[in-house]
Formats: sequence, C-alpha cells, structure tokens
Amino acid sequence: MKKNLVRFLVVAFAFAALSLPALAQNAPAGATAEGQGMHHGMPSVEEQVQHLTKALNLSADQQTKVKSILEGQRSQMMTLKQDTSMSQQDRRAKFQQIHQDTQQKIHDVLNDDQKAKFDQMQARRKEHMGMHGQRDTGSSDKQ
Repeated sequence: MKKNLVRFLVVAFAFAALSLPALAQNAPAGATAEGQGMHHGMPSVEEQVQHLTKALNLSADQQTKVKSILEGQRSQMMTLKQDTSMSQQDRRAKFQQIHQDTQQKIHDVLNDDQKAKFDQMQARRKEHMGMHGQRDTGSSDKQ
C-alpha cells in the first residue's frame, strides 16, 4: 500500500511539473486543473492532501497548511501555463522551480519523523524522474 502511494505521488508530481502545458492543450473545453477529480492522471489538491495525510499522518493543522501550499502551487502553475512568452525549456525550468519551492514549504510544515518520510518520498520521486522523466526532453543530464 505504501509503495503504491509513493508511486502515485511520484507520478503525480512528475506529471504536474513536466506536462501541465500539454495537458491544457488537450483538455476538454471548460476543464480546469482545479476541477473535480483527476485530469489525465493529475490529482486534485484535495487528493494530494489526502495522500500526504495518509503517508505522513498529518495533523488537521498540517493538512490546512499543506492544502494552502498546494493550492498556491496549482495557481502558479496555471498562470505559468498561460504565459506564452517563455520558451518550453524556460517554462519547464520554472515549473520545476515552483515544484521545488512547494516541496520545501511542505517540508517546513512537518515534524522530524514526517520530514524523514517526506525526504524518502522525494528521493524516490527523483529516482523515478531520472529513469522516466528525461526520455521526453532529450536531456542527457540524468542519463
């Protein structure tokens, strides 16, 4: 169960960070990332909070803070997605920076035990990204 949860979070974060512009182009009219449920495998903020709550045993106060952090990330990514002035490479780098900032903010909300678990989750995500995330970009920095 834990392994599946980690795998789900890894895929969700990777997908959000690397594929949001492509999703927006293929989404049905009127569909938004903030909408109910998932779009092309991307979990909603509420789903992300639920998974982190289960994985890290978040308190009610932590859940509120994490939800706010994730909503901020979602908003920033949606704004960036609509910015056509940037190259795809620059936009991808900005998505990754937003994601890293979000992860640090979440990390800051956690207690020491939760931080250790969260760090393990992030290490698995990075490992997964190294194996799968670079094949679409043609980048060789993780190969």
